[in-house]
Amino acid sequence: MASGFRRYATYRQAALAGVFTNSVFGFLRYYIFLAAAGATGRVAGYDRTQLATFVWVGQGLLAVVLLWGWTELADRIRTGEIAADLLRPVHPVTSYLATDLGRAGFAALSRLVPPVLVGLLLFDVYLPRQPATWPLFALSVLLAVLVCFGCRYLVNATAYWLQDVRGPLILWTLCSGVLAGLYFPLGFLPGWLEAVLRYGTPFPSLLQIPLDVLVERDPVPTRIGLVGVQVGWAVALLALSRLAQRRAERRLVVQGG
Repeated sequence: MASGFRRYATYRQAALAGVFTNSVFGFLRYYIFLAAAGATGRVAGYDRTQLATFVWVGQGLLAVVLLWGWTELADRIRTGEIAADLLRPVHPVTSYLATDLGRAGFAALSRLVPPVLVGLLLFDVYLPRQPATWPLFALSVLLAVLVCFGCRYLVNATAYWLQDVRGPLILWTLCSGVLAGLYFPLGFLPGWLEAVLRYGTPFPSLLQIPLDVLVERDPVPTRIGLVGVQVGWAVALLALSRLAQRRAERRLVVQGG
């Protein structure tokens, strides 16, 4: 984890560019959501201040969770460098996960805090009114990182069978952006469809659930239940990642790799 933190901390200019880009898109998203709220100032259970928090914290969490841009595992499989990972005493899933947690720690400082400060300075934002919301939100963000890592690992692991993972990566990019609550809150959808996505797919666990926990859109028991959904997806996806890795290693042995 420490080495992952140091590794990503070397890219300071990239972090600054990312903060600028996320802030620009934050303005665009917030004013679009304000238009959706209309004269009443409420839409899908969010008021204007909750929408501001949803947007600006979401822009920061985008880099912490890291929906896109990670193809390291797929690249190492394609070049054969994965053989070095398999010789190490640490399981590849554990090794990559530790590095990813270190990356997320650096992103929380460099990419999450600045957009939140922009929102605080320029807009009326919603601050949680219940003390329990803060630790619940921190736990939800950690689980979001674990869930997203599991999804990305499985997408990258398709390279063991496909070699070229551009197709799965494009599909992942499309689904994760739309269904995770990045482009719009899932509350904008019909209630039955939102429920299916929340409880039947891992995508809302990436952004939608942590943001709903923070803006206190639902009662406390519901928010705790949503975090429990994240726990279930995190455990399932990490277990699937280890299973996929084991099956891939068997395939490499059979192929003589």
